[in-house]
Amino acid sequence: MLTIRNETPADFQAVEDLTRRAFYNLYVPGCHEHYLVHIMRDHPDFVPELDFVLERDGEIVGSILYTRSTLTSETGERREALTFGPVCVAPERQRQGYGKRLMDHSLAKAAELGWGAVVIFGAPANYVSRGFQCCQRFLVGMEDGSFPTAMLVKELTPHALDGGPWVYRDSPVMHFDEEAARRFDDTLPPMEKRVLPCQEEFYILSHSVLR
Repeated sequence: MLTIRNETPADFQAVEDLTRRAFYNLYVPGCHEHYLVHIMRDHPDFVPELDFVLERDGEIVGSILYTRSTLTSETGERREALTFGPVCVAPERQRQGYGKRLMDHSLAKAAELGWGAVVIFGAPANYVSRGFQCCQRFLVGMEDGSFPTAMLVKELTPHALDGGPWVYRDSPVMHFDEEAARRFDDTLPPMEKRVLPCQEEFYILSHSVLR
Protein backbone atom coordinates (compact mmCIF):
# COMPACT_ATOMS: atom_id res chain seq x y z
CA MET A 1 0.00 0.00 0.00
CA LEU A 2 1.39 3.41 -1.03
CA THR A 3 0.56 6.68 0.70
CA ILE A 4 1.81 10.21 0.00
CA ARG A 5 1.27 12.67 2.84
CA ASN A 6 2.82 15.75 4.40
CA GLU A 7 5.84 15.22 6.60
CA THR A 8 5.32 15.63 10.35
CA PRO A 9 7.88 16.32 13.11
CA ALA A 10 7.71 12.65 14.03
CA ASP A 11 9.15 11.87 10.56
CA PHE A 12 12.13 14.23 10.72
CA GLN A 13 14.76 11.72 11.81
CA ALA A 14 13.55 9.00 9.44
CA VAL A 15 13.59 11.43 6.50
CA GLU A 16 17.09 12.66 7.31
CA ASP A 17 18.33 9.07 7.63
CA LEU A 18 16.64 8.18 4.32
CA THR A 19 18.19 11.20 2.61
CA ARG A 20 21.62 10.28 3.89
CA ARG A 21 21.34 6.71 2.62
CA ALA A 22 20.04 7.84 -0.76
CA PHE A 23 22.76 10.41 -1.42
CA TYR A 24 25.81 8.95 0.30
CA ASN A 25 28.70 8.76 -2.22
CA LEU A 26 26.40 9.71 -5.11
CA TYR A 27 27.81 13.15 -5.91
CA VAL A 28 30.88 13.29 -3.65
CA PRO A 29 32.41 10.93 -1.11
CA GLY A 30 29.84 11.13 1.68
CA CYS A 31 27.04 13.67 1.28
CA HIS A 32 25.56 16.91 2.65
CA GLU A 33 21.92 16.56 1.60
CA HIS A 34 20.71 15.23 4.96
CA TYR A 35 22.19 18.29 6.66
CA LEU A 36 20.38 20.51 4.17
CA VAL A 37 17.10 18.79 5.04
CA HIS A 38 17.91 19.27 8.74
CA ILE A 39 18.33 23.06 8.44
CA MET A 40 15.85 23.70 5.62
CA ARG A 41 12.68 23.19 7.65
CA ASP A 42 13.43 26.22 9.85
CA HIS A 43 14.24 28.57 6.98
CA PRO A 44 11.68 31.19 5.88
CA ASP A 45 11.96 30.01 2.26
CA PHE A 46 10.79 26.51 3.17
CA VAL A 47 7.32 25.61 1.87
CA PRO A 48 5.78 23.19 4.40
CA GLU A 49 2.66 22.62 2.29
CA LEU A 50 4.90 20.94 -0.30
CA ASP A 51 6.92 18.81 2.12
CA PHE A 52 5.85 15.24 1.34
CA VAL A 53 6.84 11.72 2.25
CA LEU A 54 5.90 8.53 0.44
CA GLU A 55 5.11 5.50 2.60
CA ARG A 56 5.07 1.89 1.48
CA ASP A 57 3.25 -0.34 3.95
CA GLY A 58 3.82 2.25 6.67
CA GLU A 59 7.54 2.73 6.01
CA ILE A 60 8.86 6.03 4.64
CA VAL A 61 10.66 5.24 1.39
CA GLY A 62 10.64 8.63 -0.34
CA SER A 63 10.79 12.35 0.39
CA ILE A 64 10.54 15.66 -1.45
CA LEU A 65 10.94 19.21 -0.11
CA TYR A 66 10.47 22.62 -1.72
CA THR A 67 11.88 26.11 -1.16
CA ARG A 68 11.05 29.50 -2.62
CA SER A 69 13.39 30.93 -5.24
CA THR A 70 13.28 34.14 -7.27
CA LEU A 71 13.31 35.20 -10.91
CA THR A 72 14.28 38.76 -11.81
CA SER A 73 13.82 40.38 -15.23
CA GLU A 74 16.05 42.94 -16.94
CA THR A 75 13.56 45.64 -15.91
CA GLY A 76 13.75 44.60 -12.26
CA GLU A 77 10.46 42.73 -12.12
CA ARG A 78 10.69 40.01 -9.48
CA ARG A 79 8.66 36.82 -9.40
CA GLU A 80 8.69 33.97 -6.93
CA ALA A 81 9.23 30.44 -8.18
CA LEU A 82 9.74 27.06 -6.55
CA THR A 83 12.75 24.80 -6.35
CA PHE A 84 12.50 21.25 -5.10
CA GLY A 85 15.19 19.15 -3.51
CA PRO A 86 16.45 17.12 -1.98
CA VAL A 87 14.13 14.55 -3.50
CA CYS A 88 15.06 10.97 -2.72
CA VAL A 89 13.95 7.37 -2.63
CA ALA A 90 15.43 4.60 -0.51
CA PRO A 91 18.25 2.91 -2.47
CA GLU A 92 16.53 -0.47 -2.37
CA ARG A 93 13.31 1.08 -3.76
CA GLN A 94 14.76 3.12 -6.60
CA ARG A 95 13.76 2.61 -10.24
CA GLN A 96 10.28 1.55 -9.17
CA GLY A 97 8.44 4.78 -9.99
CA TYR A 98 8.29 6.18 -6.46
CA GLY A 99 10.23 9.33 -7.28
CA LYS A 100 7.89 10.07 -10.18
CA ARG A 101 4.88 9.62 -7.91
CA LEU A 102 6.31 12.11 -5.43
CA MET A 103 7.11 14.64 -8.13
CA ASP A 104 3.73 14.35 -9.84
CA HIS A 105 1.84 14.64 -6.56
CA SER A 106 3.81 17.62 -5.29
CA LEU A 107 3.78 19.46 -8.63
CA ALA A 108 0.01 19.06 -8.87
CA LYS A 109 -0.33 20.44 -5.33
CA ALA A 110 1.98 23.36 -6.17
CA ALA A 111 -0.22 24.21 -9.16
CA GLU A 112 -3.32 24.06 -6.94
CA LEU A 113 -1.64 26.52 -4.55
CA GLY A 114 -1.12 28.97 -7.41
CA TRP A 115 2.61 28.62 -8.05
CA GLY A 116 3.60 29.49 -11.61
CA ALA A 117 6.91 27.72 -12.21
CA VAL A 118 9.50 25.34 -10.80
CA VAL A 119 13.26 25.58 -11.43
CA ILE A 120 15.53 22.69 -10.47
CA PHE A 121 19.02 21.35 -11.06
CA GLY A 122 19.40 17.72 -12.05
CA ALA A 123 20.16 15.20 -14.75
CA PRO A 124 17.70 15.92 -17.60
CA ALA A 125 17.06 12.20 -18.16
CA ASN A 126 15.47 12.03 -14.70
CA TYR A 127 13.08 14.95 -15.18
CA VAL A 128 12.06 15.58 -18.80
CA SER A 129 9.41 12.86 -18.52
CA ARG A 130 7.77 14.97 -15.77
CA GLY A 131 7.49 17.95 -18.11
CA PHE A 132 10.72 19.76 -17.29
CA GLN A 133 12.53 21.50 -20.14
CA CYS A 134 15.85 23.20 -20.76
CA CYS A 135 16.10 26.52 -18.91
CA GLN A 136 17.14 28.27 -22.13
CA ARG A 137 13.70 27.64 -23.66
CA PHE A 138 12.23 29.96 -21.03
CA LEU A 139 15.18 32.40 -21.01
CA VAL A 140 15.89 31.52 -17.39
CA GLY A 141 19.61 31.84 -16.69
CA MET A 142 22.19 32.67 -14.07
CA GLU A 143 23.55 36.09 -13.10
CA ASP A 144 26.57 35.59 -15.35
CA GLY A 145 24.29 35.07 -18.37
CA SER A 146 24.92 31.33 -18.62
CA PHE A 147 22.36 28.58 -19.09
CA PRO A 148 23.53 25.56 -17.06
CA THR A 149 22.91 22.21 -18.69
CA ALA A 150 21.48 20.86 -15.45
CA MET A 151 19.04 23.75 -14.87
CA LEU A 152 15.53 22.66 -15.83
CA VAL A 153 12.23 24.52 -15.79
CA LYS A 154 8.56 23.56 -15.68
CA GLU A 155 5.71 26.02 -16.04
CA LEU A 156 2.81 25.11 -13.76
CA THR A 157 0.71 27.95 -15.16
CA PRO A 158 0.80 28.62 -18.93
CA HIS A 159 2.84 31.72 -19.81
CA ALA A 160 4.02 32.13 -16.20
CA LEU A 161 7.50 32.90 -17.52
CA ASP A 162 6.55 35.32 -20.28
CA GLY A 163 8.40 38.64 -20.09
CA GLY A 164 11.93 37.30 -19.69
CA PRO A 165 14.81 36.89 -19.83
CA TRP A 166 14.98 35.97 -16.15
CA VAL A 167 17.84 35.64 -13.69
CA TYR A 168 17.38 32.74 -11.29
CA ARG A 169 18.43 32.93 -7.64
CA ASP A 170 17.90 30.05 -5.26
CA SER A 171 17.22 30.31 -1.54
CA PRO A 172 20.14 31.28 0.73
CA VAL A 173 19.53 28.03 2.64
CA MET A 174 21.13 26.19 -0.28
CA HIS A 175 24.46 27.91 0.43
CA PHE A 176 25.22 26.24 3.73
CA ASP A 177 28.51 25.83 5.60
CA GLU A 178 30.04 22.58 4.35
CA GLU A 179 32.20 22.28 7.45
CA ALA A 180 29.06 22.43 9.59
CA ALA A 181 27.59 19.72 7.37
CA ARG A 182 30.64 17.54 7.93
CA ARG A 183 30.44 18.02 11.68
CA PHE A 184 26.76 17.09 11.59
CA ASP A 185 27.52 13.92 9.62
CA ASP A 186 30.24 12.99 12.13
CA THR A 187 27.59 12.75 14.87
CA LEU A 188 25.75 9.99 12.96
CA PRO A 189 26.52 6.28 12.65
CA PRO A 190 29.56 5.92 10.37
CA MET A 191 29.19 5.14 6.69
CA GLU A 192 32.09 4.44 4.35
CA LYS A 193 33.04 7.36 2.12
CA ARG A 194 34.00 6.12 -1.33
CA VAL A 195 35.19 7.60 -4.62
CA LEU A 196 32.88 6.39 -7.40
CA PRO A 197 32.59 7.05 -11.17
CA CYS A 198 29.13 8.62 -10.71
CA GLN A 199 30.81 11.50 -8.86
CA GLU A 200 32.82 12.46 -11.92
CA GLU A 201 29.70 12.26 -14.06
CA PHE A 202 27.99 14.67 -11.64
CA TYR A 203 30.99 17.01 -11.72
CA ILE A 204 30.93 17.17 -15.52
CA LEU A 205 27.18 17.78 -15.68
CA SER A 206 27.13 20.34 -12.88
CA HIS A 207 29.94 22.39 -14.47
CA SER A 208 28.63 22.36 -18.05
CA VAL A 209 26.64 25.16 -19.69
CA LEU A 210 24.81 25.54 -22.98
CA ARG A 211 26.46 28.88 -23.61
